[in-house]
Amino acid sequence: MKIVVLDGFTLNPGDLSWNGLEALGACTVYDRTPVDAVVERGSDAEVILTNKTVLSAETLAALPHLRFIGVLATGYNVVDMKAAAERGITVSNVPAYGTQSVAQMVFAHLLNLTQNIGQHAREVSEGAWSESPDFCFWRTPQIELAGLTMGVIGFGRIGRATAHLAQAFDMKVMVHRMVGRGELPEGYVAAGLEQVFRECDVVSLHCPLTPETTEIVNAERIALMKPTAFLINTSRGPLIDEQALADALNKGMIAGAGLDVLSIEPPEPTNPLLTAKHCVITPHIAWATHAARERLLAVAVENVRAFQNGEPRNVISNQ
Repeated sequence: MKIVVLDGFTLNPGDLSWNGLEALGACTVYDRTPVDAVVERGSDAEVILTNKTVLSAETLAALPHLRFIGVLATGYNVVDMKAAAERGITVSNVPAYGTQSVAQMVFAHLLNLTQNIGQHAREVSEGAWSESPDFCFWRTPQIELAGLTMGVIGFGRIGRATAHLAQAFDMKVMVHRMVGRGELPEGYVAAGLEQVFRECDVVSLHCPLTPETTEIVNAERIALMKPTAFLINTSRGPLIDEQALADALNKGMIAGAGLDVLSIEPPEPTNPLLTAKHCVITPHIAWATHAARERLLAVAVENVRAFQNGEPRNVISNQ
């Protein structure tokens, strides 16, 4: 069985091993694949693994040997699912590999926003502490998390993990579920969307990107937020109206934002959030801890093995 990995670099830039996948067949790994090279590189592949490289209906039609697509991520919008189903191609993804890592990034951003560790450390290295007449100094307000309210929008695995960490910091937790019902864990308060924006000190986004959630954070909802509130997004960039958020930050309508995702990645240089005040952006790395990537690769290999054995798992196509 011929296996082709179209864009393996972000998953494995060299600190993991492809041995498990290579044991399953003739395996070729490309760091990156331009769109116009997908058909050539996958022409005789029965198995293709992709992370962000798009597999459109036109591309799938030009890959007659393809039987299985393994998405090296949880989201699978890079695959034309209807075309895959019509051609009898099984598609699997990797759910839940990065739950703890992404929740950890939420608090990396929140702690940075509330205490500005990087700024203060930089000033110390530049001599500001040595020149201080006092035994300490701070350039920005130092904010304690205990007693503040964390609003969690979306209550899947990552939303739950984030809420759990918030409780560990003695924060109150308010939850807005996008789907599903039932009782919340003890200590959590269910709330409407506008209530979360209006009452919470921190709003953290954990919902999937759908037509209903696109720009769920817009000018109207930002205007509901406290001027001392923070917005965190480790989910999907298009959940936020980026111009509206930039305008609000520049006007001091909210205290700050911590973002690990943007609507276009890599971002255009003109993205207004790149220069917005009190906006800290990381380059979509919440998922990328070594432990999370190791889990992702292990599950991706098992997905291929299961397909070979006639018992596909983590299937997301309509077979």
